[in-house]
Amino acid sequence: MANIVQPLCVPSSYKDQQYQGSSTDLAKDLSNSTTLYVGNLSFYTTEEQIYELFSKAGEIKRIIMGLDKYQKTPCGFCFVEYYHHQDALDCMKYINSTKLDERIIRTDLDPGYRDGRQFGRGRSGGQVRDEYRQDYDTGRGGWGHVRARQEAERARRQKEEYEAITIIPSGAQEYKGKYRTEDDDRENREKAIKVCIVCIR
Repeated sequence: MANIVQPLCVPSSYKDQQYQGSSTDLAKDLSNSTTLYVGNLSFYTTEEQIYELFSKAGEIKRIIMGLDKYQKTPCGFCFVEYYHHQDALDCMKYINSTKLDERIIRTDLDPGYRDGRQFGRGRSGGQVRDEYRQDYDTGRGGWGHVRARQEAERARRQKEEYEAITIIPSGAQEYKGKYRTEDDDRENREKAIKVCIVCIR
């Protein structure tokens, strides 16, 4: 009998481009995997927080935090390795799409951690998705790298084109004499109030 609802512990269709092997090899590795890839983490989420949440699905062997390739700071993902395959499946069922640090986290079965995979693959050192992100996300370092460069360029151009006026242009004093300003109105009101007070006394 066919399932109407897809089981929650089924891995996604994503395939790591650096995986060495065929689709059959990948399916075989995933069928025995004890490792999960965890994504959409805040840069400020700690290993202790991840351990506290993910240990509810089973005993954890180790957690490998994803790091920025150049700065060696957390960049929004990690690997969680269990001792048993069933614990990884339970985690997919019960923890995937839950909130951690006010962020909906994603978990996916992983064929297995290899040294070097803990580093981001983006040109700026972090994750590739953060290169092109157009929204402002405080949990993931603000703007995406492409947008951050655009914002920096916009601020630079704005500073060049709209620099503060330091020299009073000729004719400004004549203009001030012709038209009243808010300061003039305030001065007139203050004078009127003083006159009233003197009259009352």
